[in-house]
Amino acid sequence: MARPLLLAVDDDAEQLRLIRQELVKRYAEDYRVLCVSTAAEALQLLEEAAVSSGEVALLLADLWLPKESGPKLFAEARARHPDAKRLALGSFRRRVDSVLAQEQLFRAARAGLIDDWIAPPLQPGDEHFHLGIANLLYQWWQSHGPGLQLIRIVGEKSSARVHEIRDQLSRHGLWFHFVDVESTEGRQLLDQFHLDRPRLPVVIAFSAVYENPTNSQMAENFGVRTRAPSAQYDVIIIGSGPAGLSAAVYGASEGLRTLLLERESIGGQAGSSSSIRNYLGFPRGISGGDLANRAFEQTRMFGTDFVYGEAIDLDQAGGDQIVTLSNGDTVTSRAVIIATGAAYRRLGIENVEAFTGSGVFYGAAAAEAQAMQGQAVHIVGGANSAGQAALHLARHASQVTMIIRGSTLAQTMSDYLIRAIEAAPNITVRHGTEVVDGSGNRQLTHLTLRHRASGATETVSTSGLFVLVGADPHTSWLPEAIQRDPWGYLLTGTDLLPASQANPAWPLSRPPLAFETSMPGVFAVGDVRHSEVKRVAAAVGDGSVAMRLVHEYLATLTAQGQSPDNAAFANASPPSIPNPGEEVL
Repeated sequence: MARPLLLAVDDDAEQLRLIRQELVKRYAEDYRVLCVSTAAEALQLLEEAAVSSGEVALLLADLWLPKESGPKLFAEARARHPDAKRLALGSFRRRVDSVLAQEQLFRAARAGLIDDWIAPPLQPGDEHFHLGIANLLYQWWQSHGPGLQLIRIVGEKSSARVHEIRDQLSRHGLWFHFVDVESTEGRQLLDQFHLDRPRLPVVIAFSAVYENPTNSQMAENFGVRTRAPSAQYDVIIIGSGPAGLSAAVYGASEGLRTLLLERESIGGQAGSSSSIRNYLGFPRGISGGDLANRAFEQTRMFGTDFVYGEAIDLDQAGGDQIVTLSNGDTVTSRAVIIATGAAYRRLGIENVEAFTGSGVFYGAAAAEAQAMQGQAVHIVGGANSAGQAALHLARHASQVTMIIRGSTLAQTMSDYLIRAIEAAPNITVRHGTEVVDGSGNRQLTHLTLRHRASGATETVSTSGLFVLVGADPHTSWLPEAIQRDPWGYLLTGTDLLPASQANPAWPLSRPPLAFETSMPGVFAVGDVRHSEVKRVAAAVGDGSVAMRLVHEYLATLTAQGQSPDNAAFANASPPSIPNPGEEVL
């Protein structure tokens, strides 16, 4: 197979010579390195690669090529090779007006023409130059490299369970390869492991074979705990989205015995985002999975115990909070933080729901994008998560259609995403439209759309429907003593309702702490909390602030030596709080 193309374009002969020297020295063994001085030459090479189905890994070009051909080159590269990374050379010292040059550069980034920019090498062995190149090549390689393929999934393309497994592995950053059971490779794999009529899907991991494994079985087989190593903790955090991960980092780093419980996958809704570009400190963006995995690694480095398991009940006994897991285990702690988040709301259309996992996906754009190569897909939703999914899918699908009920994206989506969507040649937004039906044979193939103003309907072909609308909080498992708003989100602090027959009174004379629920010592953070901002940064902030409130709660318990329902505790002033740990998020 031909090596992927790494193409550099610069009209400065001396600068191009040094760029060629550096690229060849570092990357020529694995990539086909070509360096040209004009946009016309580059376009010819990109066209040849498109005709021959060759892969283009990276285009490195001067944004200010003569006759404004730089932006046109990047636009053509995006249209012909949407998967290729596009890196602008930002040599401001060559520009008469560096302020204007920078504005042009940032405008190109906002429009989605470029993924990043970099200064050209100043001398041989310029590691700053190579760092920028290597970062983008790594991002490209993550989705296009051969991978280790240590985990293989053999099953039917239309299987909902196959989708669930792929989504789980993808969000945990595990390399896997899907093999259609009807393919030659699929039959050979089953024969190799002497599987005549296996229960599909089959997961082959490190030469071990598992027939239709549950999520818990896969977790155990991959070395993840499904039972808590201790029966008693200072704090139990339920949910490992950004809020829960933040709380775990601060709790464990400040010396609390911390248990983190997760029933599905690390990162929550944010973990499925293909690119988060407005999170502080990541100007080039970061995928939700990468951000979640980095945070998860931090929690483990500080000593957090992680257990893959579902909490199904919460109770109190004296000064202890008692959490019951679905496997029957109980774990106690002095405080609990609920960070269970919210799940994307279902469309509730019977003929559409029937294809869940077989063409209909709630979130999961990152896991399914490559399977949509060259096909037409649809997205329902107009918030940031939908915009991120559209841009990610557009790198693989031939056409992406966003379906929104409103008349504009501006009410629900960040401006930087709207600009990128408007600039993408294969993304269309259908306003004032909704999905009313779906059909197919085992796999979704058609959607019926209705224009809300006229009532006119239309049937369109599709290979996938990605639903990212609204959210329902995961709170039904909690006791009635914990107050909720009419939509099921948890009330905390001053939002707690006064006592009524439906809502028991706050049991203490002291007021509840800011993120404390109506059950003393139980806190709520992130999307599960009433009036939450629904931003990753807000969720991370919730986790850090809530952990400081936990310190306040625990310090008071320790000072009084009494349970939280004791009157002496209720009227006590908290002692001094330990200094917060190192700022790590």
